[in-house]
Amino acid sequence: MRMFAGFGAAEDTNARFRSLLAAGQTGLSIAYDMPTLYGYDTDDPEAEGEFGTCGVAVSSLADMEVLLSGLPLDRVSTSMTINSPAAPIWAMYIVAAEKAGVPRAALEGTTQNDILKEFVAQKEFLFPPEPSLRLVTDTIEFGTRELPRWNTVSISGYHIREAGSTAVQELAFTVADGMAYVEAALARGLRVDDFAPRLSFFFNSHSDFFEEIAKFRASRRIWWKLMTERYEAENERSTWMRFHTQTAGVSLTPQQPLNNLTRVAIQALAAVLGGTQSLHTDAYDEALAVPTAEAALLALRQQQVIAEETGVASVVDPLGGSWFVEALTNEVEREVWRYLDEIDRRGGMVAAIREGYPQREIADAAYRFQREFDAGERRIVGVNAHVDEAEVTSVPVLAVPAGSLERHLERLARTRRERDAEAVEAALRGLREAASRPESSDSNLMPHFIRCAEAYATLGEQCGILRQVFGEYREPVAV
Repeated sequence: MRMFAGFGAAEDTNARFRSLLAAGQTGLSIAYDMPTLYGYDTDDPEAEGEFGTCGVAVSSLADMEVLLSGLPLDRVSTSMTINSPAAPIWAMYIVAAEKAGVPRAALEGTTQNDILKEFVAQKEFLFPPEPSLRLVTDTIEFGTRELPRWNTVSISGYHIREAGSTAVQELAFTVADGMAYVEAALARGLRVDDFAPRLSFFFNSHSDFFEEIAKFRASRRIWWKLMTERYEAENERSTWMRFHTQTAGVSLTPQQPLNNLTRVAIQALAAVLGGTQSLHTDAYDEALAVPTAEAALLALRQQQVIAEETGVASVVDPLGGSWFVEALTNEVEREVWRYLDEIDRRGGMVAAIREGYPQREIADAAYRFQREFDAGERRIVGVNAHVDEAEVTSVPVLAVPAGSLERHLERLARTRRERDAEAVEAALRGLREAASRPESSDSNLMPHFIRCAEAYATLGEQCGILRQVFGEYREPVAV
C-alpha cells in the first residue's frame, strides 16, 4: 500500500519518506507543487507564493537528487503525480537513479502522465491536446523499450470524480482515455502486447459502498472486452485492469474533521473489496492543509488494519455472486458502454474533448449533486446533517518548514551557476529540433529530456522550449 503527504522542499520530503518507509510503507508517491505541475521553476514570477503548498518543488535534477538521496529505489515502487511535464520530470528521476547506481531497467513505479483527463477535469494542461498526446506516446514507447517494470501512464478517473462526475462517468471517461492512448501507441507502430501489460489505472473511491464495488468490478469486464475484441490482444496481461485507488478527497470536510477517519476507512474497504491492487488513504486533515506527520501515519495505519486484521484481502472478489452486487455491476457496465458508444460516435475521446462533451456531462452531474445537497436530499454528516454549532475542533495543520524556500532558491541559483552552459544549450537545442519534427519514433523526445536532465537544464527551460514549439492551450469558452 502506498501513502504520501506533500511538503515544501526536497529535503523535507525525503525525511518524511524515510519515516513512512520505517513505519511499513512499501511504495513512494510523490506529489509536486503547483509551479512544477505547470512547468515553471520556483524562481519564475508565475510561481510566486505557491512553493510547497500542495507537494514538493522540483526545478532541476539537483532537486530530484536531494529528494531521492539514500532511498532504496531498487526496492520500492515510486508513483509520481505529474502530467503535462511528466516526461522531463520522469527523465530527472531516471538520471538521478542511474547516478545513484540503480539502472533504469530495475526501476519500478508509475507516472500519472494522463493528459487527457487534464482537459476533461483537472485543467492542469500546458499544450494543445495533440502534442500533449504525443508526449504521452513518447513515454509509452520509451518505457516499453527501456524500463520494463515501469507503468508509463496511470489512466486516471480520480480527478474526473473529484470534478463532480458520477461513478459511471468516472469509469466511462477513464476507459475512453485509455482507448485513446492505446490507439496512439498502435499508430506509432507498437504492438499492443508490447505495451498494454504496463498500462495501469487510477480510480476514486467514494462512500456509496456498493456502487464503488460495482464500479471496480465492471471496470475489469469492460477493459477485458475492449482489449480482446477491439484491440486483439493475445497476452493475458494486456487484458488486466490493474488499478490504484485513492479515497475521495472531495468527500473530506473541514467541519468535524475527525469524521473523515470513518469516511476514509469505508472508502478504503470498498476499494479492497472491489479488487484494487494499490491503495492511497487520504489523511483526515486534508480538507484543511497538506497532511501533518501524525495524520499521514494514521492514514497508513488505516490501510494496515484492513490488510492485517480483517482478512478481506485474502479472498478474490468476495462479493461476487451477491444478487445485489451482480445486478448493480451489470447496470454500471451497461451505462458505461452507452457513454463509450457515444464517444465513438463523436470520433473518439480527443474529438469529444475538443467539442466539450465530457466536460459538459461532468458539469451537469456536479450541478445536480449541489442542488441535491442544497435541498437536503444529500446529507453530509457535520455539514448539513447532525451539525453541532457549539463544536470547535482544533486540528494542527502543516506549514512549509522555515527556510525551505530559501534553500531551494539557493540550490537553483547554484545549479545554474555551476553547470556546463554549453552542454545545457546543446541539450535544449536538440530538444527544440526534435519537438519541431513530425511525431515519430525517430523524434521521440524522451532521450532529449534525459540529456537535458544530465546537463541540469531546468524544468522551466525545457517547458519553455515546448511552449514555443507546441503553443500554449487555452480552453474555449463554453457556450
